[in-house]
Amino acid sequence: MLDSQSQGLAVQARSSEVGHSYPLGATVQAGGVNFSLFSRRATSVELLLFEHEADPYPVRTIALHPTANRTYHYWHVFVPDLEPGQLYGYRVNGPNEPERGLRFDPTKVLLDPYGRGVVVPQGYCRGAAKGFSENSALAMKSVVVDVSLYDWEGDEPIRRSAAQTIIYEMHVKGFTQHPNSGLDDNRRGTYAGLIEKIPYLQQLGITAVELLPVFQFDALDAPVGKVNYWGYAPISFFAPHQAYSSRPGPLGMVDEFRDMVKALHRAGIEVILDVVFNHTAEGDESGPTLCFRGIDNQTYYHLENGGKHYANYSGCGNTLNADNPVVRRMIIDCLRYWVQEMHVDGFRFDLASILARDSSGQPHPNPPVLWDIESAPELAGIKLFAEAWDAAGLYQVGDFVGDSWREWNGRFRDDIRDFFRGEGGSVRRIADRIVGSPEFYGHKEREAEQSVNFVTCHDGFTLNDLVSYNAKRNQANGEANRDGTDNNGSWNCGIEGPTDDPQIERLRNRQVKNFLTTTMLSLGIPMITMGDEVRRTQRGNNNAYCQDNPVSWFDWTDLEKHADVHRFVDLLSARRRLRDPEHEQQRISVNTMLREAKKAWHGVRLHQPDWSDASHCIALGGELHNGELIFHWILNAYWEPLTFELPALESGHWRRWIDTALDSPADIVPWEQAVEVTSNHYLAAARSVVLLYVCERPTRQSL
Repeated sequence: MLDSQSQGLAVQARSSEVGHSYPLGATVQAGGVNFSLFSRRATSVELLLFEHEADPYPVRTIALHPTANRTYHYWHVFVPDLEPGQLYGYRVNGPNEPERGLRFDPTKVLLDPYGRGVVVPQGYCRGAAKGFSENSALAMKSVVVDVSLYDWEGDEPIRRSAAQTIIYEMHVKGFTQHPNSGLDDNRRGTYAGLIEKIPYLQQLGITAVELLPVFQFDALDAPVGKVNYWGYAPISFFAPHQAYSSRPGPLGMVDEFRDMVKALHRAGIEVILDVVFNHTAEGDESGPTLCFRGIDNQTYYHLENGGKHYANYSGCGNTLNADNPVVRRMIIDCLRYWVQEMHVDGFRFDLASILARDSSGQPHPNPPVLWDIESAPELAGIKLFAEAWDAAGLYQVGDFVGDSWREWNGRFRDDIRDFFRGEGGSVRRIADRIVGSPEFYGHKEREAEQSVNFVTCHDGFTLNDLVSYNAKRNQANGEANRDGTDNNGSWNCGIEGPTDDPQIERLRNRQVKNFLTTTMLSLGIPMITMGDEVRRTQRGNNNAYCQDNPVSWFDWTDLEKHADVHRFVDLLSARRRLRDPEHEQQRISVNTMLREAKKAWHGVRLHQPDWSDASHCIALGGELHNGELIFHWILNAYWEPLTFELPALESGHWRRWIDTALDSPADIVPWEQAVEVTSNHYLAAARSVVLLYVCERPTRQSL
């Protein structure tokens, strides 16, 4: 029998309707909103309705009856007369036995794991979500959203082929937050601000933006006095990050995000989201109770020591248990939502190898969640990119499961860096990387675009800093320079940090162009990082995750300062986009030819590549488009000029498209304006890349 207090609560619940267990989350229906929440071990659940985000108490509390409002492990209720924009949260009670992994706390306002929107009160306090004390006024709240109200105006997925894809990894806020972005204060750092800069992206020639995390994250999940700028601290997987919206009100961020996607699609640019399904902002056992921990800790997380501690394969304090069917379903539902309702074109999975671990943390030979993603019909044809490693040592580059996944090729990054800084023994490795890394992917009989090729990303040095610093400069992060990797594969070109020495600057500019050329022309999908096209610097900080300031923002004055590098990327991407998706089989044939035909590789003398550890140069010859285009690619990482023999032609001449040692505008020219090379030798300057070609189909004596 219920005690008198529980009877009163039960009567309150019966004043609403019972509701349904499906769909999960808050769903607008005729006459009201249905709420459904999974919690296997809860003993009681309350739905809290708020009028304002900073309300000290809910305006209405609905206690869900443990029999009438519960089906299996799903707690549900239908509330009449509610409308989109309603703020809500939950209180969930149950055993608090941390030694068993049970961490229920009925004093905390909890987000809905399926909430489509989140509001953050101005006084949000992460600390208030710790300990046993009421935190209504200082807690994030979920928002009721009706996604059917938006007019997509006929927007459809672009479905661009992988062969024609050029990815630009970018931060929504950092792209336009700088005062010199030219935007008004309200739009700087927002989805709307990004829309205004679409012409810049079009001119740059990229075909897809890969957005650093835009799921609602906890910006205070950072050292004291810092903020989590990158956003790898998710707390609500279905909700766009509120702080990136210029629109007031609880629904503004949802529609503004969709406006951005629609505008990018109209410009021919796909939208890829960097998604974090490996951990949450709730951290380790000392962290706050914001959502999952207080709803069903044992279900959502990998636990150790009988449940007392969190497994930490992410390096961020906890690890989501994607092997659990409830978590697995949430991930699939989330991806389906962002594709169907938010129209995104693909996903990059942060630390994706964590999803390959079973409930005990061991690598799973057939990870259910990854196969669920691969086989979901609603996700067929979208772009799936895996960061195929995790923070606990599981490294799966070349061995990630499935046929639909493409991989961030960390080996490409490391080996290209080694080659151009003059590391011994790197010639064989760079040769494999520029033809699609068959060493890792050849066994899959996949297209060359299995590999996502990059030299820099958000994590690590920018391209400018890669050629300007030998060591990281992370003191501003407040961790005594201990954070961030010490293995940067960088070379400062002779002087540490900024310099006015014109020779050093000229060399750095050349190295930047060497990296960009190799990334853009190698077989695979090229990815460049926001600002690398204008030599954006983070002043040597290789872990700027907590630097929400000009250190991390795009400085638009760099566009004029480094106009020659920007022009270089424009012309590179313009040619890259001409790749024809109808020649997929031909590209596989080219890849096979380059991989197996030794005559395609050259050194300073034709057909005599130097594969020794002391070698610092390689040349590559081949043909494309049924022999209509013949090319000769020279990569000289030696510290002195080298003269390379060129294949002889019975008619016509080689044309020079790129020579990174030349000053702009001779370093790269529009394709049809390439300069004739009349000699049968080419002097490649120290630390330079040269690309020669012959169009049409001349008779060749050798290639």
